[in-house]
Amino acid sequence: MHGHTIVCGDDALGLRIIDELNSAGVTVALSQAPEDLEGAGIATADAVICADDDDALNLEVALLARQANPNVRVVARLSNAVLREAMADGNGPGAILDVADIAAPSVVEALLKRTTHTISAAGVDFVVSGATATRAGTLREIYGDLAPVAIIRGESAENPGELIACPGRDVRVCPGDWTTMIGTADELTEQGIKIAKPIRATPRPRPLSVRIADGVRAFADDLNPMFYRALAVAATLLVGSTIMLRLAYAKPGMSWVDALYFSAETIATVGYGDFNFLQQPTWLRLWGVVMMFAGVATTAIVVAFVADVLLSHRISQAASKQKVRHLQRHVVVVGLGSFGIGVAAVLKAAGHDVAVIERNEDNRYLSAAAELGVPVIFGDATLRQTLQAARIGEARAVAVLTADDMVNIETGIVVREIFGPRTLPEIQRPAVPVVLRIYDRALGAAVGKRFKFEYVRSTVDLATPWFIGAAMGLDVQGTFSVGQRSFMVGAVQVQPDSELDGIRMFELSTQTRVIAIARDAAPLRLHPRRDTQLIAGDTAYLVGPYRELIATLRKGQSTSQPGEVSSPTKTG
Repeated sequence: MHGHTIVCGDDALGLRIIDELNSAGVTVALSQAPEDLEGAGIATADAVICADDDDALNLEVALLARQANPNVRVVARLSNAVLREAMADGNGPGAILDVADIAAPSVVEALLKRTTHTISAAGVDFVVSGATATRAGTLREIYGDLAPVAIIRGESAENPGELIACPGRDVRVCPGDWTTMIGTADELTEQGIKIAKPIRATPRPRPLSVRIADGVRAFADDLNPMFYRALAVAATLLVGSTIMLRLAYAKPGMSWVDALYFSAETIATVGYGDFNFLQQPTWLRLWGVVMMFAGVATTAIVVAFVADVLLSHRISQAASKQKVRHLQRHVVVVGLGSFGIGVAAVLKAAGHDVAVIERNEDNRYLSAAAELGVPVIFGDATLRQTLQAARIGEARAVAVLTADDMVNIETGIVVREIFGPRTLPEIQRPAVPVVLRIYDRALGAAVGKRFKFEYVRSTVDLATPWFIGAAMGLDVQGTFSVGQRSFMVGAVQVQPDSELDGIRMFELSTQTRVIAIARDAAPLRLHPRRDTQLIAGDTAYLVGPYRELIATLRKGQSTSQPGEVSSPTKTG
């Protein structure tokens, strides 16, 4: 074999990469162990994709592949940040990728209900913006020269929920249709489209007043309900004694302040200096005795409750079971894997509070969560009491990101039941976004349709274009989701005599769109017209569903011969 791609990885991502490469006509060889590389033809391979979920295996295969063939494109999946940075330094052709880094932004955007994505290409920040059409008309009439990315038909359409990828500007939309357009920030502003501020990359400090209020509320929530009764008894005793002394204390008599002061020192049993009961009637001296005993009892009870809270708090922290009772409008993340901690880190950097639910008390990312200041609740997220321990009723969004599709689906259903419609219309809460991580794309689409989940994200869908693009030598600029479909922005340099050399815009795939063309020293040409012709040497920047886009990007290169997956011959 010559010019083929070797794939290492038999999980969902690896299998998807193999399917997509076969669909694209690329010859694929499998290598599930380092010793299989020679039999898989490493000496003549174009690329090696290490997409297993085991960092150690990916690292070993990547290093041995580079040693055996210095010119092969090595694309490796590494979740360990230290290993990833070390491998990326001087890796040569290819890329070192982390699935969590690739997919986390899409999940965060869904959690925060952001409808804009910023993707940098050719030194220009392109903004993908989604909005609901407010009037009927063509895309050209409503959005001018902005490039259409997708339309999702609304409830009033003949086919509600239908997604049209890269429609023409003359396609008509109706009120209620969801439209996604791409352009520069200035172009969107000219059309009256507001652009959300970028997600912060550094944590935003919480105001002092908010921290104090949160601390007071958390302390109050932790107190035993009997504390307030004991406090009320102590206050009643103090007020009653103050009134009695003001009215009954004679020789020489007391002001209200004197009565309050004398009552406090009697109840607290701190001794008599300024006033005493020596010259007072017998019944008043007996009342002093009652105040002293009652004061000791109520004061001891109040102090005991406060001490219990402080001691319990310290024990809780020592056991790494941080409480989340002070959180409001926070995001609950279920699953503390590399993906979950990545999403939590982005949310914390953007200034949002996060609480994590994790089943495994020996999770390797607990230290990372502690560094972020993210409280972790241990338990089964499919149980209501576990979700309620994370104050899910006060949450602004929920991300269910475990590695098990069935657990994610079950948890999502339980969360939706908790957020179900209330009986009284006046207390209905705003819709809370619930994002589900589903590996399998077909299952994700079925779950979204059957159970009405609006935000279903497949890490496999989001990551696959990056791996395939890097293996083929293509330049992937970014990926994003519209509805349940993944889109990609990529760049390709048109090679002489390739399929793209001399082609005009209207001859390209109807499901891809060229958003810019870079030609020699000429200024970048944005939104080229239908009759614009590509020539060798041009760099074309395109957007579209990743399958169609990868097929189009490959047309700018030399055409590969289709082939089938071949099994390597193991060597002894």
